Amino acid sequence: MKNFIAHSEEERQEMLNAISCNSVDDLFKTLPIKMAELKLDEPLSEMQTQKKVKALAKKNNIDYVSFLGGGVYNKFIPAAIAQVAQRFEFLTAYTPYQPEISQGTLQVMYEFQTMICRLTGMDVSNASVYDGATACAEALSMAVRLKKKSKVLVSDKLNPEYKQVIKTYMWAANIELDWFETLPENTADYSAVLIQNPDFFGEVTKLPSIDTLLIVCTRLSALSILKPAVDADIVVGDIQELGIPMEFGGPHAGFLACKDKYVRQLPGRIAGRTVDADGNQAFTLTLQTREQHIRREKATSNICSNQALVALCATLYLSLLGEKGFKQTGIISNNLAHKLSNKLAEKGIKTLNKEFYSEFLVEVKNSDNFLAKLKENNIIGGFKIDETKVLISVTEMNTEEEIDTYVSLV
Repeated sequence: MKNFIAHSEEERQEMLNAISCNSVDDLFKTLPIKMAELKLDEPLSEMQTQKKVKALAKKNNIDYVSFLGGGVYNKFIPAAIAQVAQRFEFLTAYTPYQPEISQGTLQVMYEFQTMICRLTGMDVSNASVYDGATACAEALSMAVRLKKKSKVLVSDKLNPEYKQVIKTYMWAANIELDWFETLPENTADYSAVLIQNPDFFGEVTKLPSIDTLLIVCTRLSALSILKPAVDADIVVGDIQELGIPMEFGGPHAGFLACKDKYVRQLPGRIAGRTVDADGNQAFTLTLQTREQHIRREKATSNICSNQALVALCATLYLSLLGEKGFKQTGIISNNLAHKLSNKLAEKGIKTLNKEFYSEFLVEVKNSDNFLAKLKENNIIGGFKIDETKVLISVTEMNTEEEIDTYVSLV
């Protein structure tokens, strides 16, 4: 076996022919430069590397006041989260296939699921997926399995990054994907309708009554003061706001919760509570419909890693804040956002939302000039939507003084 080669030359050529490549080098010809052509400096010692990295880090401006949202939010993170999450039992944990040595991880997964169900009003939740985008795509795939119709309808006011992931998923699965600005009266031909509430532009809307499965993508922090979408069939979203740093956009984790009757098609894993041989409380994986556990064609998803460490942070966040603290952060964010909106209106800057939680869309004369002036004064004023529209997000991390400064500069 010492001369074993996984693929023969004939097999390699067959695979290359299937993707219209003449050689392995053809696979990489789109790269603008070859590794051998890179002009790299001489290697540095560890000490030299540390000094160089620190010098580069000093160029960063970390003193910006942020009003940036659009899917990633600047939220308060209790210091205890990092201390607990960095314990080696959690940090190095992988899939808890052996429950007898994974009780801590399994209990965290169980508690996470319980908290998601309490927040969303759903019956059951999985133990997380990659992020909000994959949660949306997986929910649509789940709906197709349930309704047996390869056609889905998605709101055009969904997060643009989520749209891209959904397009990829639906294309790969040969599922017809339609978009809407105004929901059509007849949706019976679709397996599901997916809406975001609050939507990407911050608007809070009333849930529609439809004749197919309703999937709602929501902000968990908004559920601190808004009623959950209990009439939905599936509720999804991202958990970044629950104790996860902004970190340039990741890593995140997503959640997917649904009504009990759909649980068999729920992707990912579910941790359950039971008793052991001695009658003591114990936790174990009760549902894991991955392709390596059941027949491949019966698997609900090939997502192999739930974001257990990120889900742990979210669980710790909700545990530390408690119901009262979680609600308080929502009230503060909502009050500050409406205060900023009202003050901007006094200066002739119109808010385009009818109802919003802590994120709203404003109309300005020139988005670039509007944001540039704020940035000159160390304020990231929002997310540019187009030439005249800016999306502004306010959280409990902002202050009334920062809002007054913001308004004085525009």
